[in-house]
Amino acid sequence: MRRTGAFLFFAFLFSAALSLRAQTTDTTRRDTVKIDTNLINRYRILPKYNAIPVTAKPLQIRPELIPVTMLDYKVSYWHRYITFGLNFNQAAFSNNYAAGGVNSIALGTNFIYRIEYNKAPFSYSTELNLLYGKSKSKGLGSRKTNDRIFLDNKVATQLSKSWFFFGSLSFESQFDKGFQYDPNNVNPPLLISNFMSPGYLTESIGFEYKPSKFFDLRLGTGTARQTFVLDKNIVKNLPTNYGVDSGKTVRNDIAFQLVAIFDKDIAKNMHFNARYDMFVPYGQPLAYTRHRVDAVLAAKVNRLINVSINGTLLFDKNTSNSVQGTEGLSLGVLYKFP
Repeated sequence: MRRTGAFLFFAFLFSAALSLRAQTTDTTRRDTVKIDTNLINRYRILPKYNAIPVTAKPLQIRPELIPVTMLDYKVSYWHRYITFGLNFNQAAFSNNYAAGGVNSIALGTNFIYRIEYNKAPFSYSTELNLLYGKSKSKGLGSRKTNDRIFLDNKVATQLSKSWFFFGSLSFESQFDKGFQYDPNNVNPPLLISNFMSPGYLTESIGFEYKPSKFFDLRLGTGTARQTFVLDKNIVKNLPTNYGVDSGKTVRNDIAFQLVAIFDKDIAKNMHFNARYDMFVPYGQPLAYTRHRVDAVLAAKVNRLINVSINGTLLFDKNTSNSVQGTEGLSLGVLYKFP
C-alpha cells in the first residue's frame, strides 16, 4: 500500500509539471507571433472625417490704437544760438630788459545771438553781432582795437527749391569813439568816428538763392540806405564825412545790393565764416561801389578754449581812396549754446 501511494503521488507531480510547461510554451508562441496591422486597419470601422460640422471664420488683422500721452511732443519751429567769446592778452617787461619792450594788456569780447523760425514756405532770422576790444600800453594809454554793432533781420518766402523772395532790415554802427593817431606820437589824436557816426540803416527787397545750409546769396534789387553822422565834430577831421554833406546828418541812397554768406565747418574742429557785401548806388559812378568782406576762422582747442583769426577788408570811396583793412589773432574762451 505504501509503494502504491508513493507511485501515485510522483505520477501526479509529473503530470502537473507537463501541463505547466505546455501552457508556458503556448503563451510564448502567441506573444512572439507577428500580426499584420494592415489587415486589421483594412476592416476597422473608422468615423467619417469632420463628422462634427465646424464653422471656419476668416482671419482679420486690424491696428489697435494705444494711447501714448507720454510721447505727445510739440514741434518747435524756433531755434536759438548764442556764442560768447572772451580774449585776453598781456605782456610785461622788467626795466632792465635788454631787448626792450612795453608793458601792455588787451581785452576783447565777441557776442553773437541768432534766432531762426522755419516753417515752409515761410522763414525768419535775426542775428546780432557785437564786437569790442581795447588795449592799454605803457606811455600810449588805452586804444580801441575792435568795435562793431551789427544787426540783421530777414523775412523770406520760398518760391522754388533754392529760390526765395526776401525782405531785410540791417543796422550797423559802433559803441565808442575812434581816433586817428600820429605814428610819431607828436600830434594829438583826431576824432574820426563815434556812435552813429557813421551809422548805417539798410532796407532791401529782392531774391535769395540758397542751394545749401552753409551758402546764402542775396540779390537786393531794391535797396535803400541811410548813412548817419550825428557827431558834427567829425567833419573837421574827416572832410569826406562818410559821404554826408557838410551841415547835414543823414544821406539817402538807392542802390543794388549783393550779399554772399558762407558759414561752414571746414574741418573737424575748425569753422569758417565769411560775409561779402557789395553796395552799388544808383546815379553815381561805379567807383563809388562799396565793398566789404568780413571773415573769421576759428579753431577749437578743447571744449572752451579756441584760437581765432579775423579780418576785414573795406573799400569805400566816401571814407578813403584806398583799401582799408584790419586783422586780429586771438586765443581765448569761446562758449556756444547749444
